Amino acid sequence: MSTSAATENLLVSGDPAPVEWVNRDSAAPVVLLCEHAGREIPQKLGDLGVSEEVQSSHRGWDIGAEAVARQLAGHLQAPLILQRYSRLVIDCNRPLDAPDSIPPHSFGERIPANLNLTAPERVARQNEIVAPLNAAIENMLDRVPRRLAVSIHSFTPNVAGGGRPWHAGFLTRTDQPTGQAIIDHIFDRRPDLQLALNQPYQIDGDSDWFIPHFVEPRGLAHSLVEIRNDLIRDKQGAADWAQLLADAFINVLRTEP
Repeated sequence: MSTSAATENLLVSGDPAPVEWVNRDSAAPVVLLCEHAGREIPQKLGDLGVSEEVQSSHRGWDIGAEAVARQLAGHLQAPLILQRYSRLVIDCNRPLDAPDSIPPHSFGERIPANLNLTAPERVARQNEIVAPLNAAIENMLDRVPRRLAVSIHSFTPNVAGGGRPWHAGFLTRTDQPTGQAIIDHIFDRRPDLQLALNQPYQIDGDSDWFIPHFVEPRGLAHSLVEIRNDLIRDKQGAADWAQLLADAFINVLRTEP
C-alpha cells in the first residue's frame, strides 16, 4: 500500500478549513498572502504537547500579521489568502522537505507532537493543510493578470537575547527595486522608522516557499514584508502599518514600467 493510501484524515468535523479567502473574485493587480495568519491546531493533535503560552507566541503564528493583511486587502480591494493553522503544525512557507517544515523545535521549545512522526502522519499534514493553500495561491496568481505579489509576516524583536533593530524588512532575492521603492516611500513619510532590505533574514530556496516557488517563476514584482510584531499587536498599530503599506504598494503599481 502506498504512503498516501495508508494516510488517515487529519482534519475532522469542527476543524476550520486551512484556507480563508478575502476578496476572492477581485481582479486587482496586487495579491496578498498571509501564511502564518492563524494558530489553529487540528483536534487530533491536541495541544501538540506545548503550553498555551508557546502556542500564542511568535512560535505559533505571526502576531498581528492577519490584522494588517485584512486591512490591506480592504484598502486595495485586493485578493487575500489567509492560512489558518499554526506554523507549529506545519509551516506553509517552507518546502515540504525542509527540516523545519514540521518543526521538532521552535526558538528553543521542544514540540513533542512533531517528534518521530511516521511518513503517513507527515503526508496528512501536507495533503490537508499545505496542498489546499498551494492550490489557492495558484488560483489567485493565475486567474487574471497580476503585477505585484506580497506576503505579510511579522517577527519577534528579540532572538536568543539579541535585539533586532529594524521596524520592518522587505525581502527578495531577485526584485530589490520593488523592496527599495517600498522602503523609500514609507521612509519619506516616516523617517523615524528603521527599514531594511532582506532583514531580519534572507530568502532562500531551501527554506522559503512562496517567493521562490510561485512568484519568481512568474516574474512578478514582489516583496515578503516582515513587520516587528510589537508594532502591530494592537488595532492602531496594525491600522497604521496597513495604511503605510497600502500607500507604498499603490505607488509601486503607479511607477512600475
